[in-house]
Amino acid sequence: MPDNPTPGNHGANSYDVAVLGGGSFGTAMAKVLGENGHVVHFWMRDEAQAEEIRSTRINRRYMPAVTLEGDIQPTTDLADAVRKAEIVLVAIPSKAFRSVIREHSSEFRDGQIVVSLTKGIEEHGFKLMSEILLEELPRCRSGVLSGPNLAGEIVNRELTATVIAAKDPDVRRTVQELLGCEYFRVYANVDIYGVELAGALKNIYAIVAGLASALNMGENAKAMLITRGLAEMSRFAVSLGANPMTFMGLAGVGDLIATCTSSKSRNFRVGYAIGKGQKLEEAVQELGQVAEGIYTLKLVREKSEAIGIYMPLVRGLYEILYESASINAVINSLMMAVQNSDVEFILPRTITQ
Repeated sequence: MPDNPTPGNHGANSYDVAVLGGGSFGTAMAKVLGENGHVVHFWMRDEAQAEEIRSTRINRRYMPAVTLEGDIQPTTDLADAVRKAEIVLVAIPSKAFRSVIREHSSEFRDGQIVVSLTKGIEEHGFKLMSEILLEELPRCRSGVLSGPNLAGEIVNRELTATVIAAKDPDVRRTVQELLGCEYFRVYANVDIYGVELAGALKNIYAIVAGLASALNMGENAKAMLITRGLAEMSRFAVSLGANPMTFMGLAGVGDLIATCTSSKSRNFRVGYAIGKGQKLEEAVQELGQVAEGIYTLKLVREKSEAIGIYMPLVRGLYEILYESASINAVINSLMMAVQNSDVEFILPRTITQ
């Protein structure tokens, strides 16, 4: 399906929306929704955090310099937030995603729109968040939001575009109307699996890009890593049923560029710290937030080996993070690898590995 840009939110209906998850991206979406005139039931686990936002309009832990405008109602009562909402946006880390949804599945209504904002993969069974929603909330209408969406820029009202992927055209239209405004554009896609897989996979290559930056690699090398990352992630995703053209859009190459070139990206920062000599645990602790790419890397390495997909960057990064391999040794082995076709879906693969 071709991308359709948002018509804008001028004179749009006001909705009651639940945003589940009080981290950076949940806060960014709550801010967009509040400024667009919607009522936002903003759920988080921590009562002190909720009370702080109620009294100061600031989420100090994640967005200390940002004031939340509009009708934003912080709460720790998830059931109440979901019951009041027409649309639910879920920004819960992948590790807790299923348990939170399952625990409250009875609160969701038939036909309610539920959209995942989480870029990750569940450990058991290699499930994406959209698959979890289908399994746990089969009576709801689900979708996925993904794209080059650094939360720190969205809250500063910097120009940003995203993709809503859903089979149901009404879900796509509603989310476009809900979030679209003069600085936040929402495009549509029907390839849920491709859009979501792109969002999860690019976190791995952002760690690689952070490493490269820490090692002062040149612009040519960085460009090589990003484009070979794109070839690798699309090869893997297409083998699992995604549309290769999805990777040419915002959710694919767009998100990959944003996270591989920006020190605002959590995954990039983790890679950078490791490139400067920190241990993985130290880098994660210093970050203080979830870097989904660390979990995704393990799962993708396992899955790619199980289905026989050649992913040298994934394998190399895994050796660096989890097997104490020398960064230089891994880079040298990558440079000695077979030089194959440049673009996966034009030339047939001449060598299978």
